[in-house]
Amino acid sequence: MKTANNFRYLLALGLTLGIAGIIFAQTAPSKTLFVNGKNAGATIRVIDGHSYVDIEVLAQATNGVVTVEPHRIVLTIPSAEPAPAVAVATPASAAPPAPVGLSRDFASAAIAELAEMREWRGAVSAMVRYGMAVSDTWAQDYHAHVEEGIRQASVVATTDADQSALQLLRSEADNVNNWANGVLAARQNLNGASTVDPNALQNDPTLTKIRKCGQFLNGMLVSGGFADDPSCH
Repeated sequence: MKTANNFRYLLALGLTLGIAGIIFAQTAPSKTLFVNGKNAGATIRVIDGHSYVDIEVLAQATNGVVTVEPHRIVLTIPSAEPAPAVAVATPASAAPPAPVGLSRDFASAAIAELAEMREWRGAVSAMVRYGMAVSDTWAQDYHAHVEEGIRQASVVATTDADQSALQLLRSEADNVNNWANGVLAARQNLNGASTVDPNALQNDPTLTKIRKCGQFLNGMLVSGGFADDPSCH
């Protein structure tokens, strides 16, 4: 009788240890749940190769809602929908606004051209004042330099203001050329009153107009904005 009782005790103990061993074998150490790289504060149980987590904790981690119904439990997780792109309608025919005022490149080229005109003017004035002899080649060189300056200024004239200022610059160059040719023609005709007398320069209305226009153009180009003046026409 005593032996039978001992056998039953050992059998029960063996069954208990066996069941515990099976449960231990099926249950691995717990793991921590991370959602989108953040610790959700939930513990995951891995049993028999499957992961289990508290559904309430999962709902909190995903901003979801748990609904318990008679025959089911519904977990609703909001979907992150991208915000619709806002398209800005632009008329197909719309063009970028045209630049206004004088461009820097044109103003620089035009100021250099005015300097060429002043040098030409000064050379002719020195001829009159000091009775210097000049050749046709000398006059042609000055004219060629001024014409090249006009060409360079026209290449960099990009704005409407540049084009308008270029016309005034062209008019000033023509006036200087006509005046210089007139002085040279008078000298060839031995007209001493206009080619030797120093006072002839002070009393020359054409030269006065040229000087006034040159001063006006220089100030306009420095200001960066187009303006007009009767002396340049």
